[in-house]
Amino acid sequence: MDVDENLPRRPGDALADLARQDLDPLSVDELNARIAALEGEIARTRARIEYAVNHRASAEALFRR
Repeated sequence: MDVDENLPRRPGDALADLARQDLDPLSVDELNARIAALEGEIARTRARIEYAVNHRASAEALFRR
């Protein structure tokens, strides 16, 4: 299984570009900064998922009445 196999196939896709980036030239500090930025993006994405789930549940409850 290729690492890129699970990535989206859109041209200019930032996630695919990020996954292909060569990490060898980066220092330990740069790698730690990259991890911190990615963890921040993961937290932001999880918050958006939670919002969407809660919003949908609220809408379903409203229209079920």
